[in-house]
Amino acid sequence: MTKRTIDLTTPIRTDHFRWSVDRKEVKSHAAGDFAQVTWMGWVVHAFTHVDSARHFDAEGKTTDDLTLDQVMGTAAVVDVSAVGPDAPITEAAVAEAGDHILEDDIVLLRSGWDKVESLDTPEFWTRAPYMTVEACRWLHAKGLKAIAYDFPQDRCIRDYVTGERMPAFEENTTHVELLLKGVPMFEYLCNMTEIRKDRVEFIGLPLKIPDCDGAPVRAIAIEDT
Repeated sequence: MTKRTIDLTTPIRTDHFRWSVDRKEVKSHAAGDFAQVTWMGWVVHAFTHVDSARHFDAEGKTTDDLTLDQVMGTAAVVDVSAVGPDAPITEAAVAEAGDHILEDDIVLLRSGWDKVESLDTPEFWTRAPYMTVEACRWLHAKGLKAIAYDFPQDRCIRDYVTGERMPAFEENTTHVELLLKGVPMFEYLCNMTEIRKDRVEFIGLPLKIPDCDGAPVRAIAIEDT
């Protein structure tokens, strides 16, 4: 049996309108150095990354508390792409699409939103579907060990982007209902529409940053062909 690998990771771009990425060559061939050395810096919650509970809880677990078992393993692909723009992803929607979820699965919640709007545009954030409290609670009851999204999953994320108002704590739906209940969250994945199977192996290895609230991730899915 052969394997097929799908890269689910968004590129780290220096020209993104939401996130500032500082990139420079501290040594370069053009300057006469025998080696090129690039320096980069950006917030750990930009691009494809994992959240740990410390993100929303001062006493919560950090990225170095995450075990390898929590960030890799069998994943259930849950397709909610039928939900349209600026619409809630309801309990009924995840229940219909996720009846194959098993306890201790990683859930790859696929909306295909990255194929509708680009992460590099405001519309990706302001027109996206979003999770409801009831959908989160249904998923949590299934006993998932981690979850990944290819869309900005809390409706209030658009408010952080537009700056029109500061959302209340409880509006950060998935963070309250999943992250703070022990479910690590992988955010801003892409290419989930390339996955053909409803069960795959997922690997989302975070950079090993001690005592941190999140970390950049290279995320991949591996499926049997």
